[in-house]
Amino acid sequence: MEPKDFDKNLRERDQLTRLTDFFFEAGMLRKTPRTGYQFLGTGQENVAEHSFRTAVIGFALARLAGADPAHTAMLCLFHDLHEARTGDFNYVSRAYNTSKRTLALEHALAGTGLEEDVLGLWRELEDVDSLEAQLAQDADQLDLLLNLKEQLDLGNAYAGKWMEAALGRLRTEPGKQLAARIGQTDHTDWWFLGPDAAWWSRKNGKSDK
Repeated sequence: MEPKDFDKNLRERDQLTRLTDFFFEAGMLRKTPRTGYQFLGTGQENVAEHSFRTAVIGFALARLAGADPAHTAMLCLFHDLHEARTGDFNYVSRAYNTSKRTLALEHALAGTGLEEDVLGLWRELEDVDSLEAQLAQDADQLDLLLNLKEQLDLGNAYAGKWMEAALGRLRTEPGKQLAARIGQTDHTDWWFLGPDAAWWSRKNGKSDK
């Protein structure tokens, strides 16, 4: 079946049904693994998990940069939606395979009424001309850096090499500053040191006075 004919029957469905189709399709991201971790040797994540935190990072990063937080978050939210159809291509598989990402997204959105909005976000993200698009691209890398720092803290030395590569892909100064802080922060500090940092002493029978 040719890609252009893939959704021929679906296009004849009404808008609410197509939206329902689309929501089921978006749910596939929960079942779509990020495949790079098989090469790293540790860690795992699906595309839905990655997209969620990337959107959160993008929102915060835009505030730091004086850009539009909501718009940046939307760019992040939809940036890997096509992978519900194409799967996640890691850097090794890209050397041998290609994917029709835009076509996959067009098919996913056909008949939903979301075509103009989401495809507009996609084109902006691909062009990387706006500050928000640059920040969204950085948020994508920062989410990866957070995962790599966790794996580095847990003993995977290769994660450090991957972090160096990800740092080189950052585009904005706020993104680079945040990445530097990620590299300096233990991934357990947020809970181990607070809000009650004395819990460990009490657990070991020591006084916190």
